[in-house]
Amino acid sequence: MSFDVSADAYAAFMGRYAEPLADRFVELLDPQPGERALDVGAGTGALVTRLAQRLGPGAVAAVEPMPAFAEHLRQRVPAVDVRQGHAQELPFGDGELDLVTAQLVVNFVPDPVAGLREMRRVARTGGRVAASVWDHDGGRGPLSPFWAAAHEVRPDVVDEGTAVGSRRGQLAELFAGAGLEVVEDTELTVTVHHPDFEEWWEPYTFGVGPAGEFVRGLPEADRDEIRRICRGRLGDGFDLTATAWVVVGRA
Repeated sequence: MSFDVSADAYAAFMGRYAEPLADRFVELLDPQPGERALDVGAGTGALVTRLAQRLGPGAVAAVEPMPAFAEHLRQRVPAVDVRQGHAQELPFGDGELDLVTAQLVVNFVPDPVAGLREMRRVARTGGRVAASVWDHDGGRGPLSPFWAAAHEVRPDVVDEGTAVGSRRGQLAELFAGAGLEVVEDTELTVTVHHPDFEEWWEPYTFGVGPAGEFVRGLPEADRDEIRRICRGRLGDGFDLTATAWVVVGRA
């Protein structure tokens, strides 16, 4: 699916959950001064900004395939080395980095094991590779209320519960398949407040990711019915809690 949308659209849709998740992710990884880090599939910079705060922007690099997101990153963190590229072909030499991360990315890589293998390649011996994926399969992702309603209206819809890495233990299996020693397999949970229902719903109409593409392709009656179901369940002003699987491996 396409993420060929504006950085603002992505930030409104997923950034509202990715930003607090990045806080938890960096806290878990605890990068130390003197380390060099690379964020793969950096998006609009949730994790990059926090790595730069810890290590200094000159010690951080980012790879992002979408031109609009890459340009947004250059403006948001000017001193970070931002390169346009893909997880399966990283523009770095062998063993250049101490820490290589991928937040909410592995499930969108065409060959996730090949992507993780590339992340292992650019990490130094003993360096760390870390990734996170929402628990879509367990119904604990930030989009789970939407997909539950979508199934009621369109029972045959393929939701993100089938996403690679979203099932318990699967992300660690991918790491092992890429030749990485798994040193931590855990989960991180964030809670985001939505002041009103429309603030939560509107970004679903922006065409971002699988959910956005699904909404845009619906007849108006089906879209309105999903919206009605969601509003009835969520109310007007609510907290949404979401959990991601996180795996840290050693090269």
